[in-house]
Amino acid sequence: MQLFNSSPFNMNECTRLFDFLDYQWQHFPKQDMLSGKKDHSWEKFSTKDVIQQVNTISRGLLMLGLGNKPLQVEHQDKIAIISRNRPEWILLDLACQQIGVILCPIYPTTHINEIEFIFNDAQIKYVFISGEEIADKLISIQPHIPSLKAIYSFDTLEGTKHWNSLFENDNQNSSISLEEIKKSILPEHCATIIYTSGTTGTPKGVMLSHKNIVSNVIHAKNSFPFPAMPNARALSFLPLNHIFERLASYIYISSGISIYYAESMDSIGDNIREVKPHLFTTVPRLLEKVFEKIMLKGSELSGIKRTLFYWAVELAEQFDNIEDKGFLYNTQLFIANKLVFRKWRQALGNHVKFIITGGAACQPKLLRIFNAARIPVYEGYGPTENSPVISVNCHKKGGTKFGTVGIVIDGQEVKIEDDGEICVKGPSVMMGYYNRPDLTQEAIKEGWLHTGDIGFFEDGKYLRITDRKKELFKTSGGKYVAPQAIENKVKESEYIEHIMVVGADKKYVAALIVPSFTSLKKWMINNNIPYTSDQDATDHPEILQFYLGLIQKFNTNFNQVEQIKKFELIANEWSVDSGELTPKLSMKRKVIMEKYNNRIDKLFQ
Repeated sequence: MQLFNSSPFNMNECTRLFDFLDYQWQHFPKQDMLSGKKDHSWEKFSTKDVIQQVNTISRGLLMLGLGNKPLQVEHQDKIAIISRNRPEWILLDLACQQIGVILCPIYPTTHINEIEFIFNDAQIKYVFISGEEIADKLISIQPHIPSLKAIYSFDTLEGTKHWNSLFENDNQNSSISLEEIKKSILPEHCATIIYTSGTTGTPKGVMLSHKNIVSNVIHAKNSFPFPAMPNARALSFLPLNHIFERLASYIYISSGISIYYAESMDSIGDNIREVKPHLFTTVPRLLEKVFEKIMLKGSELSGIKRTLFYWAVELAEQFDNIEDKGFLYNTQLFIANKLVFRKWRQALGNHVKFIITGGAACQPKLLRIFNAARIPVYEGYGPTENSPVISVNCHKKGGTKFGTVGIVIDGQEVKIEDDGEICVKGPSVMMGYYNRPDLTQEAIKEGWLHTGDIGFFEDGKYLRITDRKKELFKTSGGKYVAPQAIENKVKESEYIEHIMVVGADKKYVAALIVPSFTSLKKWMINNNIPYTSDQDATDHPEILQFYLGLIQKFNTNFNQVEQIKKFELIANEWSVDSGELTPKLSMKRKVIMEKYNNRIDKLFQ
């Protein structure tokens, strides 16, 4: 069987996403291109295995009558995938791409009403899933989705077809020529529709072409840069449903980096110890949780070990990658790395070269500490509508500044509007919103994508994000407040899990605060306060006084109008499942405002 085009090509000749697979085969074929846990051991797929399986899946989809149609978006077949990260996810993705089928990924945590809306909006014909809970959801709404022909599962689940049934009658000599179909796929053809989870309103389907994503892959690789790393391993745990992790996957494939899929978000620690990854992507909230665990372990130390631990952390908080702090500081940091931080690196497998964070603002304090500990964390930025990367802190001289989202990558033209909104133009800008030309016209004006983010260039080259345009609010005194900047600073406290700043059209700024109960319980033990429940803890006078002191301390960082005058402690954790957080762990402000309407009113009485 011919597995690849006979004439070798270079990276710049990759114009369709599935070209990256051929590129890996020709330049660095691997024995463990994709790996996932099965029966408690790692099942590995070589590059050759992946090519064979992707071609087989493509033929199976063709046998279902999918693909090989006029390649205008409205005529292209759409199928959905609702699954955790696993090798089958990428296999199906690549198989769809090379026959012109549009894959619509959906978060497993998406509400059933939103799933029904997306399926009917995109006219989904087939869906591929994992997990009984998803199967039950889909079976219950299937009668309301006329276009849906069948539900396929990657696992054996009652009420669904196993996806292996697609391949049972694989006919490699079919009159349908897969190679001819692949040649017909053009860079301008739509490769995927990603429905943004967002924080308000109905989901919007972002149409991204091969050209959009391929250009972003190549420009991000060249700008960061990502060299060929055929012996490196990446751990994948952020949802592939989001373009951030999916783009990272294409970068891995085109760089010869093996991809290992974590079993679940809860198993990340164990999987890191097993895989010993060289790189992975994450979101700031997960980095915060890692740091919180480190600090809790540090608080359990005693004697000289405890003293050394806190000395090292305090030293790391002063780290600056641009300013040389001199011989004494550098010597102390060298000692801290030998005595304390090497244990942190060992806990991450001792091989980490890059950690890329995005999706929300990362605390500069965390960036300083991790980078001081020789755990390089690079923050990047970009919306789904730009495929997504606009800028990133880069691992090259002068390429990183903490507190910013780095330098604009190749291929992107960025301008800052008079009101501070960041706009971008380039080949990565989306085709538009599916079935919503009105929203497309609002978002893209004369080729410029209006991101809705507010920011500016620092030192003439580093992009700094200050807030979301729609989240800025005015107090009743007419003063603008940027809540995200306040929240990001206050979240530096180990005692605060979440905070949402409120105060639109009010006399002052206030906040809802979800305590970090793990840290709070330790504080209660040290202060001889018995713990009975989270609710009792948030009502306890001494604890309220403790949090008042924390807020007053942080208020010294803000001007008068930004200072938090009142707050409410919330006893309930905010999560994706309970509806307050998006799958990227960003706050759904509208949901929280509605859910805690009475508590917010109380803040302004």
